[in-house]
Amino acid sequence: MRLGQRRDRARHPHRPPLPERRGGTPIRLRDGDLLSLDFGAELGGWAGDSAISFVVGRPRPADLKLIETAERALAAGIEAAVAGNRIGDIAHAIGSVCRAAGYGIPDGFGGHGIGRRMHEDPAVPNEGRPGRGLPLRPGMVLAIEPMLIAGGGDGYCAAPDGWTLRTNDGSRAAHVEHTVAITRTGPRILTER
Repeated sequence: MRLGQRRDRARHPHRPPLPERRGGTPIRLRDGDLLSLDFGAELGGWAGDSAISFVVGRPRPADLKLIETAERALAAGIEAAVAGNRIGDIAHAIGSVCRAAGYGIPDGFGGHGIGRRMHEDPAVPNEGRPGRGLPLRPGMVLAIEPMLIAGGGDGYCAAPDGWTLRTNDGSRAAHVEHTVAITRTGPRILTER
């Protein structure tokens, strides 16, 4: 399955080309599809990044639980994004929520620093050890983005098109994201919906 959605035609939520741009056939959404949308924008020389996952039409209960857990993992990561903590505290908060629910976490995917460019240092993993990594300080801006695999495995493989990723176990996946500023008074969500 491709990370995010339908077993037969979903795209990885972080790098989806539009089928029309790649010469492909447009994808028609169907009832029950699990869809992840990742949006990046630049305004006044600054970048922002946000993602949501949702079900088109009638949802499966398992998909709703997956999305809700991704949102809880995001909230836990944001709560840990306070000055004096470390990147590992964010990673641990996200990973703890995901693993406690029995979900997998795609190897090598996670959040990132963001500012004048969409993807900057530091990397913000979706699993890690608390108290490790770069210290968080006021003025830092991070894109925090949990990605979960329903089947509990962490593996994925790339499809021949170079964009699509598929979970090794064929299960569905979800992805959510906010751009968050570290301030003296706590985390501030810059992409609030």
